[in-house]
Amino acid sequence: MHTSTSTSASTAEKATTAGKRSLRWRVVDIVVASVIGVASGLIFLAWNVGYLGPSALLEPLLPGLQGLLDGPWLFAGVLGALIIRKPGAAIYTETLAAVVSALVGNQWGGFLTIEAGLVQGLGAELIFLLFLYKRWSLPVAVLAGAGAALAGGINNLVLWYAGADTTFTLVYLASTIVSGAVIAGALSWLLARGIAATGALDRFASGRDVRARV
Repeated sequence: MHTSTSTSASTAEKATTAGKRSLRWRVVDIVVASVIGVASGLIFLAWNVGYLGPSALLEPLLPGLQGLLDGPWLFAGVLGALIIRKPGAAIYTETLAAVVSALVGNQWGGFLTIEAGLVQGLGAELIFLLFLYKRWSLPVAVLAGAGAALAGGINNLVLWYAGADTTFTLVYLASTIVSGAVIAGALSWLLARGIAATGALDRFASGRDVRARV
């Protein structure tokens, strides 16, 4: 009788704890967010070179259209936030990815690369904050990708395209927002769900939510 009562109490306590939504970072959150950031940084490094060919094709078609290629530099923050679901995750993972890119070296320089990552991460972070870190649906992910793109696009216009005319500015912003929404937003959401479906994220709410629907 005593054992049965204790077991019931323990089960009830676990259910109550699971129902609470803690926004405090755990060690496992930091570790997984760091892995996401570093892995994303390696993808950034590949795209630092890989984008050159498509860019050479798009720029002559319509100046500003190269914004369509920005998405692969924007996904880290959205993916990190979708998996970790804690305040600061988008900024942390996007900035860490930029740090990896900067440390290995690229054509834009270390400081400006890290600054861009911070700005892009902030753009995504503000969208998740707007929903009070409670909504992790596909539409919110798409908005976060667009937010990262808008913040990064404005930053690029100020630093790299100063003096650009209105047509270039509008085309570039529209292009980068589309790229951010699709690649950094929708594809990151699908990737997060795919990883969760394997059981690798069972220690996270993001993983448990997906597994519960399977």
